[in-house]
Amino acid sequence: LASMGKWTVEIIRRSDTARGLEILPRRRVVEQTFAWLGRCRRLAKDWEQSIASSTAWTLIASIRMLTRRTARHCQC
Repeated sequence: LASMGKWTVEIIRRSDTARGLEILPRRRVVEQTFAWLGRCRRLAKDWEQSIASSTAWTLIASIRMLTRRTARHCQC
């Protein structure tokens, strides 16, 4: 990944003193995106034999989600 650009990974941990539900920043967005991608049957299980194939199917699922959202808001 270093050849593709600068990446920063931030691990956000739940507070030890927290009781009950505590909303962690950006976690809902990430979990929601994974849930949307999980709706694609091909991505529900790890069936692909190569990382390139798995990456391609993830890209296809993302494009499919984006086009459906765009079409939903289109006033054509």
